[in-house]
Amino acid sequence: MASPKAGGLSAPVLLLIGASAAALFLFFLYNPSSSCTCSGPQSQSRIVAAERTKAPDPVSTSPDDIAWLKLQLQANNLQDPPTTPEAWHELRKGINPRTREQQLQDFRQYKGISHYEDETEARNRTALPCPGELLVEEHHSNYGEPWAGGRDVFEFLGQSTHLSRNSRVLEIGCGTLRVGLHFIRYLEPGHFHCLERDQLSLMAALRYELPSQGLLHKRPKIVKGDDMDFSKFGDTVFDLIYASAVFLHMPDKLVWVGLERLAKRLKPFDGRILVSHNIKFCSRLGGEECTRRLSNLGLEYLGKHTHDSLLFNHYEIWFEFRRNKP
Repeated sequence: MASPKAGGLSAPVLLLIGASAAALFLFFLYNPSSSCTCSGPQSQSRIVAAERTKAPDPVSTSPDDIAWLKLQLQANNLQDPPTTPEAWHELRKGINPRTREQQLQDFRQYKGISHYEDETEARNRTALPCPGELLVEEHHSNYGEPWAGGRDVFEFLGQSTHLSRNSRVLEIGCGTLRVGLHFIRYLEPGHFHCLERDQLSLMAALRYELPSQGLLHKRPKIVKGDDMDFSKFGDTVFDLIYASAVFLHMPDKLVWVGLERLAKRLKPFDGRILVSHNIKFCSRLGGEECTRRLSNLGLEYLGKHTHDSLLFNHYEIWFEFRRNKP
């Protein structure tokens, strides 16, 4: 008697194929290590874990970085920039160069090439209206050196203190975030803190720099305050506290008040306080008296450092302190 057939295949063969398919289905269904690329909860968790464990971006510019850039300049015949105003002007063919003052006047008069005439519509379509004075970056000229120097300070401080993304950092007098932007970009959200007294600087930092740099999601804790009042930062303990060209503008008495408050907020032994330019608040007392006062606060002076600029002829002096008591 002939065996039953179905489409040319015997019944046992069909049963075997069906059983194999069912087994494969169950394997992929219950085996989490299968090669399925579905974006379920487990695969999302693995992606997040991989993001957390990947190597962080370097803090400072490496010799390889510099060598690479020099090769790019050479390849594009850009090794020797102009040395005279006339030569620079010659390069501006087809460009309409404007000073910041001229840019601001154009912005006030013409509001940009394309804009909404109706003020109500303009307000509805502009989420964070920014004053023209900030849009033309006048505040980048508020410093005694180029804006690019902020990156130099970040690299020096980051290397000196073995900065990590989890570090908690406080800048005393962050201004318009010339240095702070680099810390905010590097650190985990909410880990950069700043105490600033100047209203214009705060306005530039919050209304222009953070939005234009795409850093609002980093949620830095920037506080308007004076007289070294750090109470709005709660009980945060910092890995790094720094003041760039700030203490030299303060009365010595206020600086010591600030150091007393800061000592309690600095991580013992590993945390650092770095102060730029000079420490006349200390040297005016004399070495022994300064050491005694620092010791009473649980602080210790570690030494003086200098760092150079990557882009222009400049060096800066920094003085390092640590908390030497638990």
